[in-house]
Amino acid sequence: MKLSDFKFDVPKKLIALYPTDNRDESRLMVVHRKTGEIEHKTFKDIIEYFGEGDVFVTNDTKVFPARLYGNKEKTGAEIEVFLLRELNPELRLWDVLVDPARKIRVGNKLYFGDSDLVAEVIDNTTSRGRTIRFLFDGTEEEFHKTIDTLGETPLLKEIIERKIEPEDRDRYQTVFAKNVGAVAAPTAGLHFTPHLLKRLELQGVEVTPITLHVGLGTFRQVDVEDLTKHKMDSENYNIPEKTVKLVNEALDHKKRVVAVGTTVLKTVESSVTASNHLKASSGWTDKFIIPPYDFKIANALITNFHLPESTLLMTASAFGGYDLIMKAYKEAIKEKYRFFSYGDAMLIL
Repeated sequence: MKLSDFKFDVPKKLIALYPTDNRDESRLMVVHRKTGEIEHKTFKDIIEYFGEGDVFVTNDTKVFPARLYGNKEKTGAEIEVFLLRELNPELRLWDVLVDPARKIRVGNKLYFGDSDLVAEVIDNTTSRGRTIRFLFDGTEEEFHKTIDTLGETPLLKEIIERKIEPEDRDRYQTVFAKNVGAVAAPTAGLHFTPHLLKRLELQGVEVTPITLHVGLGTFRQVDVEDLTKHKMDSENYNIPEKTVKLVNEALDHKKRVVAVGTTVLKTVESSVTASNHLKASSGWTDKFIIPPYDFKIANALITNFHLPESTLLMTASAFGGYDLIMKAYKEAIKEKYRFFSYGDAMLIL
């Protein structure tokens, strides 16, 4: 498929700046692949579609406050440092993006607020990318606590055009969040509440996690027309034995296996046995799913409304079928569904 196949206009006013007051009261579009039917619901109505033996696979990654603001030595110029991933915990080496990049060269030092945290730039990786080494005398725990104190919630400011607020720390975290490592939330999970999970449990639905630490590559602009030439950044994942057992039992009994988000979908499709079952594994995946694709594990998907030409939209289209999902998006715009991280949800059955 081509990049231009995923081009359309989303009115700016439909990009959600804030989540709904109650997470499970966002809107839910239900798309039926077999019949092409489209229903309009509220997210908490999701319990109507699932029952005994169905399995929801969630992503329990936890977002850390990855955006720091530092000052360059001598000039004092303010520099934004976006932490992408830790390369070496012992040496405190990190892969980062800096802005404005033209001011940052190898050897430069950056100071962060009134803290003891200093960073030295040791390598260039891309036009905006750098490898930096943090200079900090405390323990690893104290270091991460300092990052947590100084850092800002990593909402994409280019899209969420407002100031980041203290409330975003909680709002941009799912109820499943447990394992720290993501620089972006697995947004399909943002719609769940403890109350809704209890109601699903009472209906016999199992909820079980995988971990995929979402990186910024998920949102990186695709700049090639031929999608087969686009390379995804690698992201670290873990699929535990407990999840494998529940998912494979559901598959064997012809039950629903629901991927809560494209991050889960990508992860489970990265670890499939020869008999089309899920297997326990951990490592890195750069899987990029575009139409057409033969899914082996998940047979239902919960996802948000994504931006045009995004890899997330392409993956959702592979799952729901390109024509049907494009039709659904057209209807979503007409019906004023809210888009992006804090927006509404879609259930594809």
